Amino acid sequence: MSTSTKILIGLVALIVILGLWAVGGYNGMVSLQQGTNAQWAQVQNVYQRRADLVPNLVNTVAGAANFEKSTLIAVTDARASVGRAQLPAGSAPTDPAQLAAFEQAQGQLGSALSRLLVVSERYPDLKATAGFRDLQAQLEGTENRIAVERGRFNEAVQAYDTAIRRFPAVLLAGMMGFTPRPYFAATAGAEAPPKVNFDFNSPPAPTVKP
Repeated sequence: MSTSTKILIGLVALIVILGLWAVGGYNGMVSLQQGTNAQWAQVQNVYQRRADLVPNLVNTVAGAANFEKSTLIAVTDARASVGRAQLPAGSAPTDPAQLAAFEQAQGQLGSALSRLLVVSERYPDLKATAGFRDLQAQLEGTENRIAVERGRFNEAVQAYDTAIRRFPAVLLAGMMGFTPRPYFAATAGAEAPPKVNFDFNSPPAPTVKP
């Protein structure tokens, strides 16, 4: 076998090896990318579940005498802001600024709901409303799911971002358009979902007469 033939065979073998590596690397990154998309869909599902609970919760609480209207308005406005900050459901966000805006809107809704529930403690008559107690339980479960799904999303993004930044995969990722994806930012106390506790034995807040 001539030297030129050996060189040709070696080059063909090298091309085959590189081709197999490229196919395997590409498929692996696609799988991780799809994993982030699937987990993002789960995040949006639980956030949508919370948003869907808001109208019924507001209507139920609004039936309590003298309930603070400013609190109800804050919840309604926050829910509207969430609707304006929605991101495409088909894939996980790639723009950190967009994810930050989405997260900020969701955080405002969470804070408004927490305030509503705290204020509700001043109205023991709500205890007799089965609908309110059912919504309370559903909201508590939804907040737990939000915390879980956000954590799983960050784990999926970490696996994907790590894979596309490793050498030599980073060379293939750049050519194939695989770009890093942002995480949900961790905030103080974010690892624990908001507590939804009520003390229905507390007397209602005194009414200040003009």
